[in-house]
Amino acid sequence: MNKIIHKAETRGHANHGWLNSYHTFSFANYYNPERINFGALRVLNDDRVQAGMGFGTHPHDNMEIISIPLDGDLEHKDSMGNVAVIKEGDVQVMSAGTGITHSEKNKNKDKEVKFLQIWVFPKTKNVTPRYDQISIREIAKDNKFYQVLSPNKNDQGVWLHQDAWFHLGNFTKGNTDEYKIKKNGNGVYAFILNGEVEIDGEKLSKRDGIGIWDTESISVKATENARVLLMEVPMTM
Repeated sequence: MNKIIHKAETRGHANHGWLNSYHTFSFANYYNPERINFGALRVLNDDRVQAGMGFGTHPHDNMEIISIPLDGDLEHKDSMGNVAVIKEGDVQVMSAGTGITHSEKNKNKDKEVKFLQIWVFPKTKNVTPRYDQISIREIAKDNKFYQVLSPNKNDQGVWLHQDAWFHLGNFTKGNTDEYKIKKNGNGVYAFILNGEVEIDGEKLSKRDGIGIWDTESISVKATENARVLLMEVPMTM
């Protein structure tokens, strides 16, 4: 087993007024040669956008982009004609493929929106762009990880063009769950959204991250009430 730990306070930080963002991996003006990516996981941004503000229309290509709102409402528009609002309890995925433009803005005029912006390198380049979002409220489980993203169109959650699986878990203090790696050669990056946990002997708190690879499974124990996002991705691309 190999592991790397990224404590919350070591992340890159950019406060633009309208946007307050923490970067687990190198992004925009934050560059750390030792923190470019974790396998196919390229970007993990913890964003807060002020009321009525947001990211104007901009382009992307050949990237799988996932948004997970943590609080508030995020309005999405893109060059494919999609107009949607995603909120806490939803997951959004967008395959940029051959190229798209899109905007993401805080729908609310009276409070900030908090969300995770995640980029994953695709398995196949130049695919037809696509957009999807789902509500995960009905599939959420207590004290057990539940799948919100996979490579399979007919599986639970949204899907993307990569051999990657995302799971969320809401745990009360003292509960434990084991996560088994889906594909040989993949690793898992765990991001602690809230609370405190112990993962394979490592104590982690809110917004800490740990990447683990060369293992068949990981064990997560809640030492306080906690919410955890697991991102299984290929370690080679």
